[in-house]
Amino acid sequence: MSKYYQEEIECMEHSKLEELQLERLRDVAVRCYENIPLYKQRFDEAGVDPYHIESLEDIKKFPFTVKQDMRDAYPFGLFAVPRSECVRVHASSGTTGQATVVGYTKDDLQVWGDCFARGIYMLGGGEDSVVQVSYGYGLFTGGLGAHFGAEAAGAMVVPMSTGNTKRQIQIMKDFGVTILCATPSYALLIADTIAEMGMSMDEFKLTGVILGAEPCSEATRDEIRRKLGVQYCDVYGLSEIMGPGVAMECSEANGLHLCEDQFLAEIVNPDTFEPVPDGEFGELVITTLTRQCTPLIRYRTRDLTRFIPGECACGRTHKKIDRIVGRTDDMLIIRGVNVFPSQIEQVVNSFDEITPHYQIVLTTKGTLDQIELRVETAPDFPFDEIRALEDLRKRLAAALKSNLQIAVKIKFCEPKTIERSEGKSKRVIDLREVKQQN
Repeated sequence: MSKYYQEEIECMEHSKLEELQLERLRDVAVRCYENIPLYKQRFDEAGVDPYHIESLEDIKKFPFTVKQDMRDAYPFGLFAVPRSECVRVHASSGTTGQATVVGYTKDDLQVWGDCFARGIYMLGGGEDSVVQVSYGYGLFTGGLGAHFGAEAAGAMVVPMSTGNTKRQIQIMKDFGVTILCATPSYALLIADTIAEMGMSMDEFKLTGVILGAEPCSEATRDEIRRKLGVQYCDVYGLSEIMGPGVAMECSEANGLHLCEDQFLAEIVNPDTFEPVPDGEFGELVITTLTRQCTPLIRYRTRDLTRFIPGECACGRTHKKIDRIVGRTDDMLIIRGVNVFPSQIEQVVNSFDEITPHYQIVLTTKGTLDQIELRVETAPDFPFDEIRALEDLRKRLAAALKSNLQIAVKIKFCEPKTIERSEGKSKRVIDLREVKQQN
């Protein structure tokens, strides 16, 4: 079995790859200009001509796209094709709870599957693989992205989704699963639960894991490798661009190969927006080159990484990015779910029984991140009445779960007991184990 899914593309001479990128950049710029009013307006205001792109360097002349543009275009304002050609939509939640919607044509889904399938092959997988997908399914891109990628690779897919860990483990053993797709924290929970169940990894056929959707330290990566006895493949993606599979980690375990035939990536200084040299950290900016339904020009991902210079011993020629080391905004990633403090603030402000003074405390319990919301009750609230307090707790917890899609522990504080600040309030207290990339 080949170690490449699409060898001709993955190992293409980089000068030829750049020629392909230029051809596709010219095409997508014109499609955006002619089919999406936002881009026509932005290009005209910036004085850029999408019909006369001479080199890849010309991308720097074009304006950025940001997440707020997608919120403002809700739901289908950034579609470049008729809705009849869109066969699927995914969406992610924003700071106000407003979704950012992305659409896919049949060709878009084929490209997505192919990109993720490259990662399956990076793990030595293929038609003989059994891939268990333990990401969530639904509007979140993780589950279906991994699912269709595994199918594209010719593997047998076990669509477990999340939860019911002991059953996940039993299925993994009984079905002879060889590759697990999950968040790092959930993979570690699975490993620890296997040990608690008195089972040995010798009873399993697992050889590799494809893990993403949340930060993970090198120490945690090593722990997963050791406990599960597997090769680790880090996967990068975001729903705005495609979903998981934008970049994936090969067996060299030194960065993630971008699918450069599909995406033109830049790394810029987040303050000056000027490009930074290879090897220097900055904000990742991505232009989709072939996406038909919702193409994006110079999308600011807010993710901080760097290009890793030099050739890769695996033989793939596509540029590598380092693992994400942080973000330029205030988004939190809790068990693979994007959470913004302003989402929580919106819920808090909808309850008259509590004040707008709150703190978000992040901790780690076992291998999973936990989130606790500390709020003050209003001065006239009967703080000593247990029934009233528990009723408020249930209603607030339900509202938070509905808005954030994760459970939040609630701690009520008496009025004026949460520390005030004359400057910028410290809303988030992160007590988790360090998860920033090394």
